[in-house]
Amino acid sequence: MTPPQTKKTVAIVGGGLAGLAAGCALVEAGFAVRLYERRPYLGGRASSYQHPGTGEVVDNCQHVLLGCCTNLIDFYRRTGTEGRIHWFEQLLFLEPGGRQSVIQPSFLPAPLHAAPSFLAASALSLRDKLGIASAMVPLRQEVSDDSRQSFLDWLRRHGQTQRAIERFWKVVLVSALNEDLERSSAKYAAQVFRESFLKSREGGRMGIPAVPLSDLYGAAGEYIASRGGEVSLRCPVEGFSVQAKQVVIHCGGQQATADYLVLAAPFNGLAQLLPEGKESERLREALSRFESSPITGVHLWFDREITDLEHAVLLDRTIQWMFHKSKLLGRSDPGSYVELVISSSKQQVEMGRQEIIDLALRELAEFFPKAAEARLEKATVIKEVHATYSPRPGVDEYRTGPQSEWPRVFLAGDWTATGWPATMEGAVRSGYLAAEALCQTAGQARRFLVSGLAATGLSRLLM
Repeated sequence: MTPPQTKKTVAIVGGGLAGLAAGCALVEAGFAVRLYERRPYLGGRASSYQHPGTGEVVDNCQHVLLGCCTNLIDFYRRTGTEGRIHWFEQLLFLEPGGRQSVIQPSFLPAPLHAAPSFLAASALSLRDKLGIASAMVPLRQEVSDDSRQSFLDWLRRHGQTQRAIERFWKVVLVSALNEDLERSSAKYAAQVFRESFLKSREGGRMGIPAVPLSDLYGAAGEYIASRGGEVSLRCPVEGFSVQAKQVVIHCGGQQATADYLVLAAPFNGLAQLLPEGKESERLREALSRFESSPITGVHLWFDREITDLEHAVLLDRTIQWMFHKSKLLGRSDPGSYVELVISSSKQQVEMGRQEIIDLALRELAEFFPKAAEARLEKATVIKEVHATYSPRPGVDEYRTGPQSEWPRVFLAGDWTATGWPATMEGAVRSGYLAAEALCQTAGQARRFLVSGLAATGLSRLLM
């Protein structure tokens, strides 16, 4: 009688979206998965925790997805959390003083579906709108990753007004790419607009989690565990070594072995895990070329409701977004809990906590006068210094695929060559790509990566 075949084992280092996506895919493919996460919760840079100073559960940063994030949505479906996302068709722009402009789809086919609301937007002049419309024409096609070309250079060459840059291009892209326009690759800036604004109506829908982030991604850990995998929290991996038929993982002074290893650590923490020797040199050199870009979140709790809006883009000020967490999380208390987001917050990283809170309160009152009348009950500032890698021009040269120098070791993370910038979609794509490569090495032909949204309407003829 032939004995049953033992499952191949996979160790995954990192419990962020990349590691969770790889783990869910591989456990589905029949591997015995063990995931190691150094923190006491899952989600990585998309996580939440009980803040000691406020007693509140807070997200380390507000995360938003779009309808074009097909792999992230697939990940939510796989883990049973798709229903925990609020979807919005409207994007509301607020000027100081409270004047609103709403961008939303209409009955027109893509890429004209948002044209009526765009033409009616009071935040932009007719000249601004004509310039933006003309720039959308070349954005229908992929823009090359010219190492000398930032998106700000591209915009200026395409005749954009300063107000169009400040109130349209910058507003969307600094949030999407977490980098200033003069430091953003034209390739990825163009991709954001092509996928979210031009290809289809579906691509521009905005999704906001309706639960704390660790609740959302804790479900992925449960998915792995329910299929025979293991999730080890508070378990920092210190390194690994590769042998002929297995990988040895060093964790907490102990060793564990696996047939395969997926390294899903952020780029700024991965180098310290690599073994000494020539095999690590190429990857170390590539990792040294990446730079971080920070995000700052300002969490404010007021004694009364300061607005009935669930979210808004804030124009012409330091704060870029307001998320009304009381409403998004379905809280029943009479106050307002809001999170204000500053992407690419290089200056704020150097500022003190109270200085940032004072700035936020001043600016918030310009958009929502009730905030000046309300009593601030508590507040905190969360600086995610290494929130994303900087998608600067030419960075693709250093992004690597899922294969590594070691045949049994695979790479995942939003910094790898996913075809997307540093987003949750990019992180999930990297996990799926690593799982596909590992399966192929193990003799399985599996596909986990989901295709992007197809062009619809007139965009089928134009793209």
